[in-house]
Amino acid sequence: MKYQVSVKLHKNFIEVKGGAITVGVMAPPEKGKANEEVIRKIAEYFGVPRSGVKIISGRASRKKIVDIFFGKI
Repeated sequence: MKYQVSVKLHKNFIEVKGGAITVGVMAPPEKGKANEEVIRKIAEYFGVPRSGVKIISGRASRKKIVDIFFGKI
């Protein structure tokens, strides 16, 4: 299932409303650290493995599209 994700820096939260997710990250946006935190938080929230969350658009942006796999991977 695809979701639009907005990233807020220097915050620590996750909020899901319909097809939109807002994630606060504490990690710096360097060398993929913030993206790793986004993936980790989304995976924990939905109860899926980290490998089940893929950023399909917006790796270098605060606006992303992620795909979450709820079935077998």
